[in-house]
Amino acid sequence: MKMKKWMTYVAVPFLLSTVVLAGCGTKNNDGGAQSAGGGSKPAASASVLDDIKKRGKLVVGVKYDTKLFGLKDPASGKVEGFDVDIAKALAKQIVGDENKIELKEVTSKTRIPMLDNKEIDMIIATMTVNEERKKQVDFSDIYFKAGQSLLVKKGSPIKSINDVKKGTKVLAVKGSTSVDNIKKKAPDATVLEFDNYQDAFSALKAGQGDTLTTDNAILYGMAVQDPNYEVVNEAPFTDEPYGIAIKKGETALLTAVNDGLKQLQSSGEYNKIYEKWIGKAPTK
Repeated sequence: MKMKKWMTYVAVPFLLSTVVLAGCGTKNNDGGAQSAGGGSKPAASASVLDDIKKRGKLVVGVKYDTKLFGLKDPASGKVEGFDVDIAKALAKQIVGDENKIELKEVTSKTRIPMLDNKEIDMIIATMTVNEERKKQVDFSDIYFKAGQSLLVKKGSPIKSINDVKKGTKVLAVKGSTSVDNIKKKAPDATVLEFDNYQDAFSALKAGQGDTLTTDNAILYGMAVQDPNYEVVNEAPFTDEPYGIAIKKGETALLTAVNDGLKQLQSSGEYNKIYEKWIGKAPTK
């Protein structure tokens, strides 16, 4: 796995900060369920955690199209990746068995609606923490740090974000922060949006665009899939810290997730998962 060029960009100072949630314990009900009578009883902070423990299974939304983080093997049907292993490790912490987990496919567009509809207990799917999303969900501590970059066919004249100009067709995924970022960084470029990463990558290979943009961690997975493509040789032009998304107001579950992440870090299990998928242990 050729990861040396980019490890300095995605290395995690684990649990960088609690970018999450000042006030997540008091500002709830932003889209959470209200009691049938509309009374003063607040949303039960432990309700989702109670449901998880009663059913004895954690239901997690992960991506099925993102190599290194969550990719479904069409032959075996197995979904594997960094996010999947983090989900399994948290299942072990929360329900006592990493196999007591159900993975459901999400995309950048569907993941928050699925969480709001209680189809999943949490989202572990390369989800960047930002202020707009914190209005919709509560985030765990940061568990991975990436940055946005560009994927091009080898030999492309595009070497940096400065080469993305008027007439450049940039491919991106609907519902991702990458779309907003590229429109700000290269306002004259044409942005074409796709439902998922594999569709966007297929479009790039079919010549429908000049470059594909998303987090560099995801792009390097694509470059592993097809060595005819490469990530441009520059530092990422954004910071993309990943968090685990929980339905707003579910403070007991949020605490359990953060406790689980801290235990993974202190035990060394996090580093093993990171090294397995990213190539070497994260730089502190």
